[in-house]
Amino acid sequence: MLEQLKDIIVNYVEVKKEDIRPESRFIEDLGFTSFDFMSMLGEVEDVLDVEIDQAEAANIRTVQEAVDYLSKLA
Repeated sequence: MLEQLKDIIVNYVEVKKEDIRPESRFIEDLGFTSFDFMSMLGEVEDVLDVEIDQAEAANIRTVQEAVDYLSKLA
């Protein structure tokens, strides 16, 4: 799941895949804007065939939190 998420993240921000860590914060560390983050979640939904609750997504700050949340859905 982490590797799949990294593959998607690099489509949205200028960061190398190997620089993305579980503790990386989307906005502060990876440079996401709110729009980038929501766009990325839309792609994650399509790729993983899941539905992300927008209220819960608002609480996701790090890559690991996203992986944990997505693992519960898959």
